Amino acid sequence: MPRKKTKELIRKIPGDRLYDSVMVQRVINRVMLDGKKQVAERLVYGGMQDAADKLKVKNPLEVFDKALGNIRPSVETRSRRVGGANYQIPFEVKGQRQSHLTIMWFVEAARARSGMSMEDRIAQELMDAYNESGSAVKKREDMHKMAEANRAFAHFAR
Repeated sequence: MPRKKTKELIRKIPGDRLYDSVMVQRVINRVMLDGKKQVAERLVYGGMQDAADKLKVKNPLEVFDKALGNIRPSVETRSRRVGGANYQIPFEVKGQRQSHLTIMWFVEAARARSGMSMEDRIAQELMDAYNESGSAVKKREDMHKMAEANRAFAHFAR
């Protein structure tokens, strides 16, 4: 199996049933446990609607897109060994990996919340990300700070 995903290895995911959005479908797939897609759809759609109602926005897809846009990373660091020392080298995040990290951080942050249903957790995390707060946005900012701190080692990039 190749190290990088070639075009043939990337699966084509159809849009979801309600909004015909690939990103919503990918979040549903990430939330899904034990193949229970209808449960995951109910949780994600309910969370999106709750967040839109509380933020007084008519279209839940706008809230979703802006929230995930606030989580999306642009740079990350990768460890590289140069002359006996390990350096954290900043790299630009592109395409598939960018959206993968966004969705992974979002669902991880929603699951880490406690004391409420998963639908409420998703709604809260969407609202926090929409307002540029919350643990998923903090994770992105920490990654950007790390890349900025290690900018001096960027010349080691291949």
